Amino acid sequence: MLKNRNDIGIRKFFGHYAKGLNNSGVVLFVTVVIAMVWANSPWKEFYTRLMQTDIGFYIADFRLSEPLLLWINDGLMALFFLQVGLELKREILGGKLSSPKNAVLPIGAAIGGMVIPAFIYYLFNGSGEASQGWGIPMATDIAFSLGVLALVGKRLPTALRVFLVTLAIVDDLGGVMVIALFYTSGISGMDLLHGLLFFGLLIIGNFVGVRSTWFYAIIGIGGVWLAFFFSGVHPTIAGILTALAIPGRVKIKEGTFLKRLDALHKRFQESKSIKGTLISNQQLEILEDIKTTSSEAETPLQKLERALHPLVSFIILPLFALANAGIHLHGDLLKVLTGPVGLGIGLGLIFGKFIGIAAFSRILVALKLAKLPENVSWNMIYGTAFLGGIGFTMSLFINELAFSDESLIFTAKVSILFASLVSGVVGAILLYKNSKKLITIK
Repeated sequence: MLKNRNDIGIRKFFGHYAKGLNNSGVVLFVTVVIAMVWANSPWKEFYTRLMQTDIGFYIADFRLSEPLLLWINDGLMALFFLQVGLELKREILGGKLSSPKNAVLPIGAAIGGMVIPAFIYYLFNGSGEASQGWGIPMATDIAFSLGVLALVGKRLPTALRVFLVTLAIVDDLGGVMVIALFYTSGISGMDLLHGLLFFGLLIIGNFVGVRSTWFYAIIGIGGVWLAFFFSGVHPTIAGILTALAIPGRVKIKEGTFLKRLDALHKRFQESKSIKGTLISNQQLEILEDIKTTSSEAETPLQKLERALHPLVSFIILPLFALANAGIHLHGDLLKVLTGPVGLGIGLGLIFGKFIGIAAFSRILVALKLAKLPENVSWNMIYGTAFLGGIGFTMSLFINELAFSDESLIFTAKVSILFASLVSGVVGAILLYKNSKKLITIK
């Protein structure tokens, strides 16, 4: 009975989560269109000046001033990575990644979807600054890919959505590791030590039972993020580390929660009410006890993840898209797309992602190390593999870290948008056909 109730709760949570991502995918798409139109309009100079506007604050001798673009990419996106870390920890503690049997297929597919695109890119760009962009085609945009999946395949099995979400989360973790290991330079040992000390403080807080999200937010942002910002290690890593330190356990278990709630319910019924619209002091105290009990039955991890979701999905990611997708199209675009960098990113995202995800999935199933999710066919996996080629958010993010040459950044952005569009359309067509087949069979 309890297991069934937990399963229903997990499915309900995933349903709300996936629905939110679907909607954020639409918002993200609209923002990309706005950014592209703006950057190619008569007001393009204002767009450029706006993104380069310095914003800062000063406290005594302490000064921190950076362009708006950097605040979005290094500051606000740290919250995006905080949410990624929370999702990953939740999946490990009680989601699909908690069961090795269920986790093998999406993890293996994600690894294939990172290794093959990077290899394809490196075949075209083996030397020079261009070789630094090998991490760009490794990414999958979870909001866009899920949005396309929901748009064309509403009748596709839920297990396919779970497969894509898990794959994209593992993919994001891979992207974070790539950033931490290969796109970090000029490290300040002292600042890094300060960041690790603040992280240790968060771990201690978790260990001694601190459950206040404000404790983790203040130390995570004011301590870990700020120290990493000055250390040379990309500050988005601070978001992941903070997420790992946030408690993922309840203070009281379900049975205790239900007993307390039942007792409080009876007390409230037996308490005397007063005339008018107000409630008595006794009833007010009981309601406060209910709030406290409910809070103790929640995990700080899930509470913070739920609070961050609308902020990240509908404000931070659209702002990131607005700041980074505004590409002023000029020159010979065909030449741009068929150059070494364009081919490396384009072929990496379109074909590398498909080959990596599909081939690694096939191998794992053939070796009986994993099995296909219930009601999911290979054609559905192939369609989902193409959706994995929608790189966008993480690809654009790594692009800004990989290159300093403006021409390379421009080439990469055009290639990312083109390849993501092609991958999304091909994946959508394949999944739509499978969705129609399911309707016919039913």
